[in-house]
Amino acid sequence: MLFKDAFKTATRALTHSKTRTALTMLGIIIGIASVIILMAIGQSVQKMILGQVESIGSNLIIISPGAPSGGGFSPPASARGIVITSLQQKDIDALQREPSIKGVAAQVAGQAEAVYGGKNKTVSYQGVTKEFFSVRNMKLSKGRILSISDIDSASRVAVIGPELATALFGTNIDPINKNIRLKNITLRVIGVLDSSGGGIGGDQGNVVIIPISIAQKELLGVSYFNVIMAQADPSYEVSFVKARITSVIRQTHGITDPTKDDFSIQTQQDVLSLLGSITSILTLFLAAIASISLIVGGIGIMNIMLVAVTERTREIGLRKAVGATDKDILQQFLIESILITMIGGLIGIALGGAIVGLIYIVATTFFSVGWVFAFPISAVLLGVGVSTFSGLVFGIYPARQAGRKNPIDALRYE
Repeated sequence: MLFKDAFKTATRALTHSKTRTALTMLGIIIGIASVIILMAIGQSVQKMILGQVESIGSNLIIISPGAPSGGGFSPPASARGIVITSLQQKDIDALQREPSIKGVAAQVAGQAEAVYGGKNKTVSYQGVTKEFFSVRNMKLSKGRILSISDIDSASRVAVIGPELATALFGTNIDPINKNIRLKNITLRVIGVLDSSGGGIGGDQGNVVIIPISIAQKELLGVSYFNVIMAQADPSYEVSFVKARITSVIRQTHGITDPTKDDFSIQTQQDVLSLLGSITSILTLFLAAIASISLIVGGIGIMNIMLVAVTERTREIGLRKAVGATDKDILQQFLIESILITMIGGLIGIALGGAIVGLIYIVATTFFSVGWVFAFPISAVLLGVGVSTFSGLVFGIYPARQAGRKNPIDALRYE
């Protein structure tokens, strides 16, 4: 039998049993759509996170207290609950004299309850120095940032995150020049961060940013810094600036043995590399989970094709009686299986793409998240390849069972 004849026969068989064909395709459709949706979500999350980090600027260098714990990016000691007081004002002064550094900012952080009227919310607060906003590339939606005079005179003023502003003041009250309480001090709100001013460094939606002197003396009772951030001068390579910072701080700390460092330094590239690896693993994990449904769909195809072989036993016997060979019967049923999976794969790709687009529309329209649209071509190729492979692999056994039937026994089958 010629291939085109076998193809026509297989097509007629599928259209003759529309319900069975549709149910057979369903597993593949769901499996392919799931792979595309989950891989698209993984890539969207990856792009969104990396975009937020990159928005801070590629020339940001983060100096944390405590010795580095291995290669790449490691969390600061304060994030692991360890109090280390190695970063001091002398480090800021020395770094400000370094020509390869454009700006230096220091930060201390804590947690407290912010109160306005009868409303309260637990927030993180950050005490910062005067160059914090420029170094972190932070933008405001309204009001102004902390000025040099605010920092130097320890003014009781604050810039708050957008989510905190909504939680305390709602949408009808302008938070500018309103007073909030943080622990035992009253702060006047002078600015609200833009919703895109996130990046690394905690939840910037529920943050209170205040002069560092207020945070150190009145809230924390410390003289050291939790972190120092340096902005590399664009005319220098970030790697060179990182080396210069390392040298400067070793001098201020009197360190001659590099293995005795009491600080760690990470660049934006370190952070991006780590986050990229984590999100790539997450995407792969999601794709692996979704692929299970493809295997289930393939097994479903095999089961239904076996039922179809049984139901069409007399037809197989008749075909063999008029001259069809085992190979012809096997070819026909194998084509049916591949057609089912390929058509199901195409429908699954279309369905998955539609749902990915719907997720993007809903996320950007109804939620204040910087969702990034992603439709991975790799997922489409994976879907087409797996669906075709499933049809071939899971269709072979039923097709062979059909081809091996004895024509006389098949014609007698009731």
